[in-house]
Amino acid sequence: MLTRVTVTVAPHDNNALKLLVPTGVPTPHQVPVSFDVRGGAMSLTGESTTGQMAALVVPDGREPLEIAYLYREGGPGYPDAAFAPRENRFTRAAQDLVYDAINIADAQSGGHAAIQALVNAAAEKFRYAHPEVKFNDGSEEVPYLSCGLTEGSCVDINTYLIASLRAAGFEAGYITGYFFPEEKNGCCEDMHCWVVTRHEGTVLEWDIAHHLKMGTREICCGLNPKPGSRVAVAHSMGLTFPELDIACEKLMAEPVWVLPDGKLEEADLVIRQTVEDLT
Repeated sequence: MLTRVTVTVAPHDNNALKLLVPTGVPTPHQVPVSFDVRGGAMSLTGESTTGQMAALVVPDGREPLEIAYLYREGGPGYPDAAFAPRENRFTRAAQDLVYDAINIADAQSGGHAAIQALVNAAAEKFRYAHPEVKFNDGSEEVPYLSCGLTEGSCVDINTYLIASLRAAGFEAGYITGYFFPEEKNGCCEDMHCWVVTRHEGTVLEWDIAHHLKMGTREICCGLNPKPGSRVAVAHSMGLTFPELDIACEKLMAEPVWVLPDGKLEEADLVIRQTVEDLT
């Protein structure tokens, strides 16, 4: 099975800007085998905290850019670097969150039960939404949510979950990519993210946001509780690209324009997927 993902990027008013694009990462389910850019010249730039490489694209002119990924079914697993803890404001748990996570984990019969309990606890904190103000905006650490429901997207929910898991001493990785809902016939509107845990040699995948969108807080491990398919493009939070003066950027997923001051600006995108059966 081959999965092709094409991201068409509308030109920017400032044709001197460059586009920063993740190049894809492997999972247990897929491996990226091709990455191509049409409509611009591409070079590579390195992310200094994880070792990931990203494409830096200079548009040829005023026509749309086309970013093309090709994934083959079956993969070697998630990158080891995704599980490595790195302290920054998107991953550092506030002390109250550390205490809560440790208490939840210690009350369980073993590591896998503790991971499930931490996932359930994170799910109980959120109502799925895309608030303008995030629960950790302006904070140098991930705050503890003590009561009530907090509005949050997949990014917000997984920020909290990763901080909780790592605070309790578990290996966890934050993965970004695209999810294509079954009912949209190979289209999606923006990026998606999920969490993977690794304990005693077992890797489990978690997608709280999709469970909440389906109206349940009974969270099961595994991908695509909401029918569809996905690809992974990058991992981790708090990314730094020294060549571009980008420091501790929250995440890398969709192509973004790099402004002269190192800030990033969303691009106007059209995202499509096609699947080919090689048999």
